Amino acid sequence: MATEAAATARWLLLPLLSPPQSPHKQQQLIFGALLLLFFFSSLQSLHCNAAAGYNEQQEADRVAFLPGQPSSPKVSQFSGYITVNRQNGRALFYWFFEAQALPSQKPLLLWLNGGPGCSSVGYGAASELGPLRVSRNGAGLEFNKFAWNKEANLLFLESPVGVGFSYTNTSSDLTKLNDGFVAEDAYNFLVNWLDRFPQYKDHEFYISGESYAGHYVPQLADLVYERNKDKKANRYIKLKGFIVGNPLTDDQYDSKGLVEYAWSHAVVSDGIYERVNKVCNFKISNWTSDCNEAMSNIFRQYQEIDIYNIYAPKCNLAQTSRVAAFDHALEASDQEQFSRRIRMFSGYDACYSSYAEKYFNKPDVQKAFHANGNGMLPGKWKVCSDSILRSYNFSVLSVLPIYSKLIKAGLRIWFYSGDADGRVPVIGSRYCMEALGLAIKRDWQPWYLNRQVAGRFVEYDGMTMVTIRGAGHLVPLNKPEEGLALIDTFLLGKQLLTHR
Repeated sequence: MATEAAATARWLLLPLLSPPQSPHKQQQLIFGALLLLFFFSSLQSLHCNAAAGYNEQQEADRVAFLPGQPSSPKVSQFSGYITVNRQNGRALFYWFFEAQALPSQKPLLLWLNGGPGCSSVGYGAASELGPLRVSRNGAGLEFNKFAWNKEANLLFLESPVGVGFSYTNTSSDLTKLNDGFVAEDAYNFLVNWLDRFPQYKDHEFYISGESYAGHYVPQLADLVYERNKDKKANRYIKLKGFIVGNPLTDDQYDSKGLVEYAWSHAVVSDGIYERVNKVCNFKISNWTSDCNEAMSNIFRQYQEIDIYNIYAPKCNLAQTSRVAAFDHALEASDQEQFSRRIRMFSGYDACYSSYAEKYFNKPDVQKAFHANGNGMLPGKWKVCSDSILRSYNFSVLSVLPIYSKLIKAGLRIWFYSGDADGRVPVIGSRYCMEALGLAIKRDWQPWYLNRQVAGRFVEYDGMTMVTIRGAGHLVPLNKPEEGLALIDTFLLGKQLLTHR
């Protein structure tokens, strides 16, 4: 269309190159040519916007600029609510970043945080792998040069309902939260989000997450896989695989790994370790009182250090929701479904909690963010919800059967682990891999970045496990360059570098 405009303008300007015209005639011709150029360029702009798929609903969700956001580089971002259940008035909040280059050619990557009850806006997006990270003390935002939207169109979802800005008008919804409920809502979110952003329906789709999202991610992948069998064009999602970090996977192996990691990394004494081995049978979900007390002793040893990154300095800021949950985790609760279990968030650093909470509670931020518009939040925005953690129904003890099923289905599946995490440690993850009984294609070996060992990996027949050396529970935060190399390798189906 721009070519047509130029050609038309040249045609109109030809008389100017011919024998001299009167000054009045020349002015008329120039004015007409300029009008046509303006008209065609406007059409071209509209054409480009239509081709990019920016419809009216999308533009309403576009975030032009957030308070404290750096002016450069430019960030194409959207946020808002997607209704997942009209009858109950249930809506989930999202934050979406288009890929930094060639978004039309990049896959769509969904990121979920765990907890249960922790926000993917406050952690995944604003503290870990998004392009805009909350700066120290929540003063503003800073650009993250290792953002994962270098490799993908990046979608963050606050899930389940009741987390972050996500809300319901039916309070009884909050008493029904379990893995199945969360997966169903997340699936409905995806279908409805793709209706709002139809230009991404044909993109390859991957799911990612960490911590308790070790349950959310494979369960959502399984639900998408099953619903895709229906072949409805308007609901088909081009799922290609998933990747999870330091994920809670199997209750028995995760608990066993936590105990062995604490002992092998000199956190607990021989006596505490021997006591746990004597009184605990992790094959049984409902721990005995003796086992509960022995496990409480292990968690007490972590109160002076950061269980989520055992070699990092402990944050000593005032309590946030995550710290309060840690303190209450050792208190028995007869209302818990597994009354002898210790409940604590599976990950998240207190300092980053406080920064995010300070920033996302600012009224001007919420306005620019299209969040909490009618003041529907019952209180302040929290990076982790204590009430969700306390009321969540932990009904699934292992997602390993889903792994076996989706490996056979041919999905690309990666499992990564920061090796300094004491909460969901690499030892338990290795037990999980062993339990799958997969044949080894490439044996345990180091991978490299910047001529240094970045971690180790093993490639099985159907999935890959990777460690990140020196990273804690939040790999993209602790080791951002390694995290970016990891997601780049996963999405592009490449091999990790195995030489310096």
